[in-house]
Amino acid sequence: MSFAHFTLATRDPRKTGSFFEATLGYKPVETPDNSPHDLCWLEISPGQQMHLVRVDDFEISAHEKEFGRHIAVFHDLDDFERLRQRLAENGARLIEPLRETPHQRLFFETPEGYVFEVIERPN
Repeated sequence: MSFAHFTLATRDPRKTGSFFEATLGYKPVETPDNSPHDLCWLEISPGQQMHLVRVDDFEISAHEKEFGRHIAVFHDLDDFERLRQRLAENGARLIEPLRETPHQRLFFETPEGYVFEVIERPN
């Protein structure tokens, strides 16, 4: 079993989508004609998507953190340093992990306040 998509609320789906395109390389996906107009869909990998939906009064949860709610994704280790640079250039805040692990990883907070963990892709 794998996931099809997950949905995140944001005040500006296009701006948020542009952040993920510029940093993680997610690709825009055409949205169905019967969807609300102010949203953005991105392909994470074949068959897996992120849906960004406009919510005017959106507020981030206080539980976004390493030991709380966060989204974890795999990424190639040889791109970690360039990824850190892209994140910083696009308004993300890098967060030091609270515990050590046998694999490389990093945490970042998006401009909206969502926390993502990026984990070294297993061989």
